[in-house]
Amino acid sequence: MSGGSPFAQLSAGVRFGWALPAARALCDPAGALVIVDVLSFTTSVTIAVSRGTTVYPHRWPDPGVEAFAASRDAVWAVRRDQVSAAHPWSLSPAHLLCAPAPGRLVLPSPNGSAIAAAATAGHILAGCLRNATAVARWLSEHGFGQPDRPATIIAAGERWPAGELRPALEDLLGAGAIIAALSLHDALSPEAAAAGAAWRLQRQDIADVIHRCSSGQELTAAGHAPDIDIAAQHDTQETVPILTGGAFRPTKTTPESASQEHGDTPPAACSADST
Repeated sequence: MSGGSPFAQLSAGVRFGWALPAARALCDPAGALVIVDVLSFTTSVTIAVSRGTTVYPHRWPDPGVEAFAASRDAVWAVRRDQVSAAHPWSLSPAHLLCAPAPGRLVLPSPNGSAIAAAATAGHILAGCLRNATAVARWLSEHGFGQPDRPATIIAAGERWPAGELRPALEDLLGAGAIIAALSLHDALSPEAAAAGAAWRLQRQDIADVIHRCSSGQELTAAGHAPDIDIAAQHDTQETVPILTGGAFRPTKTTPESASQEHGDTPPAACSADST
């Protein structure tokens, strides 16, 4: 396909890129954009939505989070080390599995949530390892994955201390799991094909890989290893969170089926040590 930016992967039906700049460069009003932030925004969104919670994305840090939540009659997530019995919600998947499920939750983060709050694609989904095949199935069933209706998979990445993008292995693998499940080999951009290949190379030892990668080591050192155990589970959920009216809302599962969907809560996830 001629014309357009050489960075837009316009000839491909399945595209891949990193962080908000790629989301802006690759998005298409006729397409679907899947945000992948395995540790932990999109994993947490998938868990929360499966329990019946409407999740509002919001950039972070931002002093306006509490006012934003109040205007939507929602509670807001705090830092992992700030949770309490009165305010048990954070970006931690373990916390969201154990805390009471609120009706509405503002879930701020500097990566996946910030992308979701700023993205403008026709359809915006939250993808992770837990729902990778379910997301791929939703894209296929709705006709995405062709150049005129592209599926764009965005790995959110993390940040270096000075604020620059740090490409994160767990997000590359989460994106690759979705791309591989699409089974649209002829439609992949080279970037998307490379992400899918990375997933196929690492999938057999995915939990160990994510524990040992930089982001996993960072969370473990901070005392949040249960978050990695939860996020590394592949295809344990059918929930496909879709951004509608500024929030990710329940779609494929109901609150009643959610506890069966994600399986038994790991004992460590609900211990005092997981905060």
